[in-house]
Amino acid sequence: MKTLPYSIRYGEQVVAFELTYSHRKTMQIAVYPDGKVVVKAPEGAPLEDVKKRVLRRGRWIKKQLDYFQQFEPRTPPRRYVSGETHFYLGKRYRLKITSGEESSVKLSRGVLRVSVKDSTSPETVKRLLDLWYAERAAAHFSASFERCWSPFEKQGLPQPNLKIRAMKTRWGSLSAKGNLTLNIALIRAPRECIDYVMTHELCHLVHRNHGSGFYRLLEQTMPSWKKHKAKLEITSV
Repeated sequence: MKTLPYSIRYGEQVVAFELTYSHRKTMQIAVYPDGKVVVKAPEGAPLEDVKKRVLRRGRWIKKQLDYFQQFEPRTPPRRYVSGETHFYLGKRYRLKITSGEESSVKLSRGVLRVSVKDSTSPETVKRLLDLWYAERAAAHFSASFERCWSPFEKQGLPQPNLKIRAMKTRWGSLSAKGNLTLNIALIRAPRECIDYVMTHELCHLVHRNHGSGFYRLLEQTMPSWKKHKAKLEITSV
């Protein structure tokens, strides 16, 4: 099936979508976790009819696309110098850099203490902090998966592979191959927000897009999801 790119204007926003014709009787519009809008239309359907249908669903499409904005990490520029603040599990810690006999990162009384053996340059401090965050992300994300996986396991769903990496525009994603990826920056957010993103992505095992079925499942699995979503949206990391 050939996929063609098109777009329509909805108010002041341009909505790009991919159009695929196939042997089907009805037209389907889906918004996927990566923000892609896909339209599947019956063979022979006039392009203008397709665009009119997309335009009529413009409000719903925009709502789904806006929903994804919560997954855009708002990480302010860091200088990695003493005195600035960094987040860990939703709490703010002041950074203190010192020279020491060995390099280490420790949390103590509201202070994120970085001891550097050689150079105390911002590059060195960043490298040490990145390693520290990575170690903690691996532990906390695994614990989050254990907390959130049970309802999905009971449905007989295949267990996804948990992966962690830096992501520029997303908090999490679920691939067609079954890889559930969380942004390492999520370790800076509160635990309940980590569980929310984890549950959100696990719901995509059942519903690939953000249709009514997806939200029903999310509501059933995590009734408090809206509160955690709101906290994630206002959390600066």
